[in-house]
Amino acid sequence: MPFEFGIKDIIDILSVAVLLYYVYKLMRDSGSLNVFYGILVFAGLWIVVSQMLEMRLDNVVFRLGFARTRREARQIVDHKHVLVNGKQVNIPSYGVKPGDVIEIKEKCKSMQRYKDILEVTGGRLVPEWLESNQETLQGTVKEAPAREAIDVPVDEMLIVE
Repeated sequence: MPFEFGIKDIIDILSVAVLLYYVYKLMRDSGSLNVFYGILVFAGLWIVVSQMLEMRLDNVVFRLGFARTRREARQIVDHKHVLVNGKQVNIPSYGVKPGDVIEIKEKCKSMQRYKDILEVTGGRLVPEWLESNQETLQGTVKEAPAREAIDVPVDEMLIVE
């Protein structure tokens, strides 16, 4: 039977699920999306799931260095400070695509908040699949992240097994 798990296996799977929950702050009550992620994981397509999570707008804002934490990035998106291709987007789970331009609204760029953020995140390494301009608070998604570019410490074999 393909889904025979022992106690140790279940604990490993649950610990990975908890790690993913806390890293990406996935909402437990966004039912259908989590079911979809679960199907992909158990189908052995972890890389697809991890790319989808990395390409969320809140995560991209964090990776570009426009927020100190993912939680702050989510709040920035929620408060309508972010434009994607010139259009306001306030959905943290919005999936960006290669070629999308993400920027902080012009009226928000002068806020002290962003000056403080850039002071803290100025030395943060931006992944190679993103291009960031700290002066204009603008970034571009160059491509989907490769498996090696995803730095969340998860052993995908624990999920798939």
